[in-house]
Amino acid sequence: MRIYFELLLVRLRLRLFVLLRNPPRIRLLRADGVKIDKNCLVHTPYFSVEPYLIEIGDHVAISSGTEFITHDAVGWLFQDHPNMGIFGPIKVGNNTFFGLKCTILPGTTIGSNCVIGAGSVVRGVIADDSVVMGNPAKVIMKTSLLKMMLLNSRNRLETHMFNSEQKKRALLKHFGME
Repeated sequence: MRIYFELLLVRLRLRLFVLLRNPPRIRLLRADGVKIDKNCLVHTPYFSVEPYLIEIGDHVAISSGTEFITHDAVGWLFQDHPNMGIFGPIKVGNNTFFGLKCTILPGTTIGSNCVIGAGSVVRGVIADDSVVMGNPAKVIMKTSLLKMMLLNSRNRLETHMFNSEQKKRALLKHFGME
């Protein structure tokens, strides 16, 4: 019964986390031991069961569904070592963006000025100024090339400061769907 109650509390916390605004989310994660610098946007509650092994730099955006995994419990498979766990800290540099539903594996270090593409499974060391995508994630270009591509995209619109209605009108007009 106790395990059921604990699982219920974990599930409730995860659901409540997504309803909070960003500052309380950051405070909760810091209280759990995640080291998070300033100016971060966090839209995921999945910071492993060892959150104190995770360090996030300044100006990092983490999209929903992204998971940080700091352990591997596959040791359970080996009956002569059923309590064995493999652990690894995760470090993320400054000015990095995570797309939706990324998985960051134990022992990963991601440099500064990086983009992690949606759905990527990342392990190992990712150099500064890298754009990575895939499973397993691979460097596909430098961040500077991505910036040049985005700046020259015909679908680039400056809508960040628009309200929902302004954004809708601008998008419908741009795509000829008025």
